Amino acid sequence: MADAGLFIGWGAPVRGREAKGLEVFNETLTYFGACRKRARSRVSSRSFSRHMVATILLRGSEERLAQLRVDDEFVRLSTRASLIVEGVGVIGAALGDGLEDSIATYQQAITDLI
Repeated sequence: MADAGLFIGWGAPVRGREAKGLEVFNETLTYFGACRKRARSRVSSRSFSRHMVATILLRGSEERLAQLRVDDEFVRLSTRASLIVEGVGVIGAALGDGLEDSIATYQQAITDLI
């Protein structure tokens, strides 16, 4: 089971750049699909909402997702997206056993500060 995740959010494209924004989004999904085949990470869900045009949740080990964040192609696609899409963001997430570990760390920090 994956203990970590990356939540990637895409806002609305810059006006007049809608087609290019969709192009980069599709490139990004193709890239994540290739990563999945190489077992570097797994695209687990995609959703659409009023606040963001798209969200993607990648699941994997902390090590694999850390490698992904510095992968040249990931950085290239993230940079391209940030130039044509408002509010692109990548946020680390704790999942499964990783969530339990994060809560334990948080509880210990609270105890240390009392």
